[in-house]
Amino acid sequence: MLDGIKVLDFSHYIPGPFASLRLADFGAEVVKIEPPSGDLARSEEFDYVFQANNANKKSILLNLKDQHDLEMVEKLIRKADILIEGFRPGVMKRLGLAYDDVKKINEKIIYCSITGYGQQGELAALGSHDINYVSLSGVLAQLKDRTGRPIHPSITLADMIGSMAAVEQILAALYARERTGKGMYIDISLLDGLLAMMNNHFIIEHYSGYPKGVEQLAGTIVSYCIYETKDGRFVSLAALERKFWEHFCIASQKREWLHFHQSPANENNPIFVDICQWFKSKTLAEWIEFGRKVDCCLTPVLEVHEAKEWFSKEHNRKMVDIHNGGIHIATRYDPQIFHKRAQAPKLDEHRQEIIEKWTNA
Repeated sequence: MLDGIKVLDFSHYIPGPFASLRLADFGAEVVKIEPPSGDLARSEEFDYVFQANNANKKSILLNLKDQHDLEMVEKLIRKADILIEGFRPGVMKRLGLAYDDVKKINEKIIYCSITGYGQQGELAALGSHDINYVSLSGVLAQLKDRTGRPIHPSITLADMIGSMAAVEQILAALYARERTGKGMYIDISLLDGLLAMMNNHFIIEHYSGYPKGVEQLAGTIVSYCIYETKDGRFVSLAALERKFWEHFCIASQKREWLHFHQSPANENNPIFVDICQWFKSKTLAEWIEFGRKVDCCLTPVLEVHEAKEWFSKEHNRKMVDIHNGGIHIATRYDPQIFHKRAQAPKLDEHRQEIIEKWTNA
């Protein structure tokens, strides 16, 4: 879909690289502009992160503080459609590569800056990481244990959602350029995506005072809840519509539960206690089989290794490819996507190819 589109990626770690990975999976040609030490994720500690987010890209080492290399960057900019950078505000300006500088070289370029808090505002200059954005957005307050203590997420929500928001705006900018012939500057804050995701919560809290979004979806009723199984695993029941609840009750031979669809999910409710005991009477494997036979929105809570295996199968809408000891994860569903995937590049691996293809008249 993006064949022929050229992307320069100056970013490190996850947000920018995950965004450019998504563009590469759409068919764009992505060139990583790396400093002498390489992407900061090129380290023993973060090597797997680098491999995960930089497939299908090309690498060239350019020192942005070296005049000769800056001249090379300018040549690449002339051929680029999209530029992605993830430095703190002001860094690219000091290098002479701010949007106002770049558009003098290529007025049609789409320039995307990805930062934690955006280019302006009282937080803009602060260093932060994913847990900070999740905390500020109100998202972390949605993830609490029974004591009210926030649960530390083990997924970088702001990085991933912010990357998707960046790609969304880049694609919209490409469409706008088709109509106007003009490039565009895009200011992405990783906090933006999380705040947008909180729209239901903010509006509901504003008018009702309830802070957990849609109350029925917050683990408050028996038909939409997480239950423990006989073997200490967990399943999620999402029989929100009455027909699914009826299917669950009838298949469980528990018709006496039919009228308790919206019953509260707490230990003071004997119906909830009975349902908890019912789930603890079967193993996870038995409940998986039950969920496949009975149309009641019942699924297992899979561990990472299980989810990886499940979705590496063709019959499960394959999004994971495990081959010869390696692994690739698709950024979108496409039966051909893994045939187009290349491993993450070695540092400066494509220097000669990029120079010949991008800088020759």
